[in-house]
Amino acid sequence: MQLKIRKIGNGYGVLFPKQLLEEMRAEEGTLIEVNKVEGGHVMKPADEEFTRQVEAFLRTERQHRNTYRELAK
Repeated sequence: MQLKIRKIGNGYGVLFPKQLLEEMRAEEGTLIEVNKVEGGHVMKPADEEFTRQVEAFLRTERQHRNTYRELAK
């Protein structure tokens, strides 16, 4: 499948066909994770719960650095 990159305002975007979104189990507002792999990139819906957990860790990392080190042992 080929998708065309289009100018949208000051940025760029791609219009996803409805069938592709259904296959990805994605809908409007879904975060898409893009990972670099050998020979290209892979797109998939992001795990929003995991993303929230990582963000919470990053917000508290400095304050609880020693606690996290002990938990990791």
